[in-house]
Amino acid sequence: MTRDIKRMLALIVSAGAFIAVTGCATTEELNALRADLQSQIDNMSADVAAAKSDAAAANAKSNDAINMANESNRCCMDTNEKIDRMFKKSMQK
Repeated sequence: MTRDIKRMLALIVSAGAFIAVTGCATTEELNALRADLQSQIDNMSADVAAAKSDAAAANAKSNDAINMANESNRCCMDTNEKIDRMFKKSMQK
């Protein structure tokens, strides 16, 4: 029984040592991870800025389209009024 306990204890100690050796991150590894994360953040910031610029351009184009549609509608209404006046004049004669 003591042999099993010694064997189990040796196994636990070796597993603990293995975990301690492989599980600890060095300062260099942490700095590399930090630099990688900062690079990803910078790339995302650039993508966000580009997306904002594209959204602003799309908004400006949609406003132009709305203005053109309103102008077209106003022109159509003016034309309808002219046709109605011409029809009423022809009916009076």
